[in-house]
Amino acid sequence: MNDLKREYPHLLFRKQWKLSEKSLIYLGQCEAYVRSINNTPILPHHYQQLMNVALMKGAQATTAIEGNTLSDEEVKKIMEKQKLPPSKAYQEIEVKNILEAFNELLNEILNAKTEHFIFVDLLKRFHKMVGKDLAEHFNAIPGQLRNNDVVVGSYRCPDYRDVPILLEKMCQWLREEFRYTEKEQSFSEVVIQAMVSHIYIEWIHPFGDGNGRTGRLAEFYILLRGGNPDIASHILSNYYNLTRTAYYRQIEKATQEKDLSGFIEYALLGFRDGLVLTLEVIQKSQFENTWKSLIFGKFDEIRSTVTEEVFKRQRTLALEMPIGKFIAMSEITNVSIPLAKIYSNISDKTVQRDIEKLSELQLVAKQDDKYIANTGVLHSMIAKRKVVNHSH
Repeated sequence: MNDLKREYPHLLFRKQWKLSEKSLIYLGQCEAYVRSINNTPILPHHYQQLMNVALMKGAQATTAIEGNTLSDEEVKKIMEKQKLPPSKAYQEIEVKNILEAFNELLNEILNAKTEHFIFVDLLKRFHKMVGKDLAEHFNAIPGQLRNNDVVVGSYRCPDYRDVPILLEKMCQWLREEFRYTEKEQSFSEVVIQAMVSHIYIEWIHPFGDGNGRTGRLAEFYILLRGGNPDIASHILSNYYNLTRTAYYRQIEKATQEKDLSGFIEYALLGFRDGLVLTLEVIQKSQFENTWKSLIFGKFDEIRSTVTEEVFKRQRTLALEMPIGKFIAMSEITNVSIPLAKIYSNISDKTVQRDIEKLSELQLVAKQDDKYIANTGVLHSMIAKRKVVNHSH
């Protein structure tokens, strides 16, 4: 083993990072955001939208880093079981492999409650998922360690004969360092283990091709296994792709300095920002749900004062009024199919009366000759506080 240490001085198999003040702050913020996401109910259709985005962005990002040029729209078509042109067949397979891997692992961890520590055969399985059916477009045998030496840019990967023992050493060290076998991992241990595992797989480069995708799949697996939300499972891969130059630079810097501190800080920042965006989407969903509940409550109070037909028509108008967008009275039938059906044979005078009723109930607001859902009334339901601008 001393020979391996001399040969690969960056593969220390011990803690080779120090959490900076920024990293500690980011970790605390990430944990708070994850807790909020995990404890906030989401309407089924909003949850499905978030899950579709997570799968689509995750698959598109991790393959794009390796050169796949498919767009979000094309990845969406793949998710919808549509076929792409033959010229893009192998790129389609690359994305399909990742989507299938995500879904398989999500099902195992969240439904079947089956999970594992990171061991060599699991990494081989991840690699097999990544390279399935790619034939000559994948410079490796899926699921098998490489049997030749490789150089990636200026980085000379470990001798292929040393790969098996390096992987075993890595897996053993990960179990001991991050206490997974004790079932007592803290949030920070889960997140740091995911990031460190990713980089060590990149460093050892155990396969002829697909190492990046395999490393990011292991990262995804560890985060999910550690209790991070499925709808946030794409965040790191998407961040690495969006900041690809910095991603490569941080890996190279970590290799040269034999220190993962910078990479961890870089990755935590992206994880934090991605969680913020996810939570904002959830909060928007909650806001819309609260708004609809308010509308139902207001109309329950007046149900006995109007006919059933008028009651349903006015309530539907309130529910379908756009949030955050002014519309003229003449545009109401263009807002949605339900409103088009209800108001297609209704006089302008009746439409005006319905709008006035919603205004009386404080459900619409008027500016000039246009109307908008009066969601401002919800602010009276939010806890009072002094408005302070905090920097991240």
